[in-house]
Order: sequence, then C-alpha cells, then structure tokens
Amino acid sequence: MNAKILVACANGAGTSLMMKMTAERVTKKLGMAVADIHHCAISEAVSSARQYDIVFAPLNFINMYDSAKAAGVNVIGLRNVLSDAEMEQKLVETGAAEKFKA
Repeated sequence: MNAKILVACANGAGTSLMMKMTAERVTKKLGMAVADIHHCAISEAVSSARQYDIVFAPLNFINMYDSAKAAGVNVIGLRNVLSDAEMEQKLVETGAAEKFKA
C-alpha cells in the first residue's frame, strides 16, 4: 500500500514546500512506498486531511486535526518542520515507516 502524505504550514508556500522535500528524502531513506506528497496551507489541510494517510504539521497546529485523527489518519506534529531526523524519528515511532514499507 502506498502512503498519501500531506504536509502543511501556516501559509502553504515556502515552508510547506521545504517540508515536502524533507518528507521526500526521509520516506525514500526509510524505504517507504509513497503515492503522493502534497503541500498546502493549514486551512486547506484541515479540511482535506481525512483523504491522507499521514499528515505533518507544526506541533502548535496539531489540535486542529482532531477529526482526522479520529478517522485514523496518522497526524504527526513537528517541533522543527525542516528536520530530517525528527521526521524520520516520528515516522518510525508511530509505525508509519513500517506500515508503508515498499
């Protein structure tokens, strides 16, 4: 099964694009099967999060995704949204890296 991943920042421009590139590097390193990585603003992400398997967002916005979490989406909050190491650690800790192994 290929993971659909959503990365979101406040405005959906520069930071989320850099988060997307981080997610691409990390998921490749972990050998994950990824169908799509989409980046956008928090406002769009909150309304579309349920369509994804994994959502990455800044830690301070995580509570906005409660309905997605309830629907089984793996919502991951990051302190440093551009940290490969933190993203990798969270994917391993949550079991997402193993679940979506290629």
